[in-house]
Amino acid sequence: MEIRTNEYTIAALNEEDSTLKAIQDAEATIAQITGRDITLIAYEKKPIDAEE
Repeated sequence: MEIRTNEYTIAALNEEDSTLKAIQDAEATIAQITGRDITLIAYEKKPIDAEE
């Protein structure tokens, strides 16, 4: 699967951020359900004036 978009960038999350912990917990839960390693990626929408 290949996803290309100019509307989003990868979100910068601090390692101490509770958001990062929530994503890691979700990855672990999904991995247990599916039996596969899962990686979730956080994106944030670019401001409208940042789009090319």
